[in-house]
Amino acid sequence: MSIEVVMGDADQESDAVQPEQGQEHVEPDEFFAKNAFRIIYQTNNFFLPQLRDLIDRGEVLNLRPEYQRRLRWTPVQKSRLIESLLLNIPVPPVFLYESEAARYEVMDGQQRLNAVREFLAGEFALTALTVLKPLNGLRYSKCPPRIKRALDRASLSAIVLLLESGPDKSAGQLSFTDIRRIIFDRLNTGGTKLNPQEIRNALNPGNFNQVIIELTRYDLFADVFDIPRYSESDPGQYYENQSRQKNQLFATMGDCQLILRYFALKEEDNIRGSMKAMLDRAMQAQISAEEVEPFKREFQERFSFLYELFEGKPFLLPADGKGRTRVSAAMYDSSMVAINNLWNRRSEITADAVEVRRRLSDALGASEQQAILTGQGNTAKAVKERIALMTNIFIKG
Repeated sequence: MSIEVVMGDADQESDAVQPEQGQEHVEPDEFFAKNAFRIIYQTNNFFLPQLRDLIDRGEVLNLRPEYQRRLRWTPVQKSRLIESLLLNIPVPPVFLYESEAARYEVMDGQQRLNAVREFLAGEFALTALTVLKPLNGLRYSKCPPRIKRALDRASLSAIVLLLESGPDKSAGQLSFTDIRRIIFDRLNTGGTKLNPQEIRNALNPGNFNQVIIELTRYDLFADVFDIPRYSESDPGQYYENQSRQKNQLFATMGDCQLILRYFALKEEDNIRGSMKAMLDRAMQAQISAEEVEPFKREFQERFSFLYELFEGKPFLLPADGKGRTRVSAAMYDSSMVAINNLWNRRSEITADAVEVRRRLSDALGASEQQAILTGQGNTAKAVKERIALMTNIFIKG
């Protein structure tokens, strides 16, 4: 039986800056002179075999799927790209950014690069072509010499944002991450737009992102949120699992957002502004390689504790009028943060498990308390209220 996950609107609330009352007027020309930054970039053209080799070696061009969106192009979409390249139809450039000297991350164009690599590796046959119909069913290895030469001469252009775009920090200008975010937002205007969590993952690779990605594969987490377990022997196959691709949380990186919510809200100083702002700030955390395992262990211990405390069914809402089983993201994050704050009293909570479950049931039966626990308000005040209420459920005040 499938489980509905009630996510709330964590990433829907705008955190746009509003003009302050009585703000001093600044001359546009003066402001531009002091605050404008110029993007430094270069444009390169790569033949398709060059792109394949760069991706396969992984030394220069990083196409890690865990740091990009999980919604994959269909064989039809991939085939149309190959057809466009054969017909020399202009294809939008891919955008890369220099993460360190001579190493590049994909900012926009992962699907195009992945389609090129997969076709040249023989992983799919052309299908549903509308102009070059006789090529349907053809794989790269079986291409006649003329077609193979045409593909080998075809190219994609790449615009590379260079590290030199970094600002003068002493002048109080934007950080390099801020600049990447601005560019990413400008690029993210057509087609299927990336959601906020996909953007966070794309712009913040590193050890903390590694923690988040690996925790989404934790068996108990996958079970509670009805995501197919990661049983594949090859991690590269994680993103090809058809059942997982059809899972809404996985496909939209909602699972990553859930993990992030715990780390964002466990720091009380970060509970300010909109939920989106809280998550954005938390995602920028920098941790060392030595901190990865302690971070993972902390999350897993608290999640496992709640799993046992609520007899394998944590964060469940009362069945709705249609009898649907629903898991609340708001109850999850408030429970996780509250139990983290009470970690030294977990033995006391375990001894009182029956009463804890009764108090939660009573709270969910009271409309006002249920509204607090299920996050119907996602302001900082509402977040603090639901954590406080969950704390009182764990330890009777």
